[in-house]
Amino acid sequence: MKNIFFSALALSAATLTFAPVANAAEVLPSSSIQQRRLEFLDTQTKAVDNIQEARLEFLQNQTKAVEDIQITRIDFLDSQTKAIDDIQEVRLERLNTQTKAIENLHETRLEERARRNKSNLG
Repeated sequence: MKNIFFSALALSAATLTFAPVANAAEVLPSSSIQQRRLEFLDTQTKAVDNIQEARLEFLQNQTKAVEDIQITRIDFLDSQTKAIDDIQEVRLERLNTQTKAIENLHETRLEERARRNKSNLG
């Protein structure tokens, strides 16, 4: 009886010792392997999608920044053009005023000469 008890105990111990190893070596069905591969590929695809989304967002932010800079530059150039146009307008007005003053001076001189010629003749 003792021998049977110890034999049963040894067999139980051996079963408990080798059971995890046997379970680990157990062949998984091909559908389970395929499922794991699909899950892995889905995870990779999701990671790539997230990276692409982050890249697109970064590029959109850069594009927006460049557009804002271009708008600022165009506004600055418009302001400079307006200032130059205003300066040119003031210069033209001054030249017109000077031209008018010279015309008035010539007219006055001609009138004075004509008056002198009349008084010398008459």
